[in-house]
Amino acid sequence: MTTSHPPDHLVKSHRPASAMLLAAGRGERMRPLTDTTPKPLLPVRGKPLMQWPLEGLARGGVQSVVINTAWLGEQIPAHFGDAFNASGLPPMRLNYSDEGRDFGGALETAGGIVRALPHLADVFWVAAGDIYAPEFEFSAGAYESFTASPQLAHIWLVPNPAHNPGGDFGLSADGLALNLPKLGAASSQATRPLQAIDPGTLPHATQPPLYTFSTIALYKRAFFEAAWCPIPPGNPEGVKAPLAPMLRAAMDQGLVSASLYEGLWVDVGTPERLAQLNA
Repeated sequence: MTTSHPPDHLVKSHRPASAMLLAAGRGERMRPLTDTTPKPLLPVRGKPLMQWPLEGLARGGVQSVVINTAWLGEQIPAHFGDAFNASGLPPMRLNYSDEGRDFGGALETAGGIVRALPHLADVFWVAAGDIYAPEFEFSAGAYESFTASPQLAHIWLVPNPAHNPGGDFGLSADGLALNLPKLGAASSQATRPLQAIDPGTLPHATQPPLYTFSTIALYKRAFFEAAWCPIPPGNPEGVKAPLAPMLRAAMDQGLVSASLYEGLWVDVGTPERLAQLNA
């Protein structure tokens, strides 16, 4: 079922949110744990998994967050309500984009962001509710620096974990994300130092290393209004669309910058990884 009206649960927002937390996925690889609990609410070290990025956003001074939901999505607002209050942190207003109610399921990353875009600020953070990176700093300085830059997106890359040895994107010496072909684990070692080279002049065997996209990023509204975005504004018909092809198209135009984050980062995608974190 589709709908053409704006999400009424977002219309009440008093000012555009400067962050979006992705929490709509089914979590198939986490079954049977996610048969009754949405993955972002699974406990990690004494807290719901998505509470870790919420705390990080609050520490960074974010005042309002949009959370998209789908699978068992009613459990998330039932748990957090319309405000996030953690000890020692300023409160954040929470609004929800209920993709499950409006469209019967998740809209994928790009589809979900464009659905919420009318209620997001001109520059906003995006983080995933199933990523554990408790030390990541959603800093006001990074936000301001990106806002003043010519780029339309800034993504954080991490050294490749065991489950993604080939990586996703490259990183140039001057801080641009690179749309490079995957070469396989043996030739994509992301531990090599960066070199000031032009990847277009290199044979594939010696191209710069590829890193894994952490899912943490800053975006400008214009990124989702550019020609590479196939989704109508506000996504009224619930178009499902991934984000990676759009990022690659923008990288090809030099419009995506990147940083390498080497702190603790875990994609909590399987029961085994969850158990390791809670051991």
